[in-house]
Amino acid sequence: MAMNQVSLKYRENSVFTASPEELTLMLYNGLIRFIMHAEKALVANDLEKANFHILKAQDIVNEFLVTLDMQYQISQNLALLYDYMLRRLIEANVKKDSEILTEMKKMAQELRDTWEQAMKLAKQQ
Repeated sequence: MAMNQVSLKYRENSVFTASPEELTLMLYNGLIRFIMHAEKALVANDLEKANFHILKAQDIVNEFLVTLDMQYQISQNLALLYDYMLRRLIEANVKKDSEILTEMKKMAQELRDTWEQAMKLAKQQ
């Protein structure tokens, strides 16, 4: 089995065996990774690749939006935040603006770090 196939199988298995909390963390990491790839593509002036990665980032933010459980107050706040992120990613794609991507990457990193901290606290209790 080729190394890429092994890596793909490992990723598949980790997704299938992950808890919902771990899946959310994976999505945050994917969001950050796609934004970073889009930033690099813009630096290389590869607009097609930048578009591809920004669209992937938008897909993840949209997934966060549609899966929120709106019975919690925090979900309403997150919905506003995700909506803002989605609009900014669209703007970054239209304008090919790396500054917006940097802003969204920082927001995504903060959200990921907060989520990771919440997971650790939940495990301790």
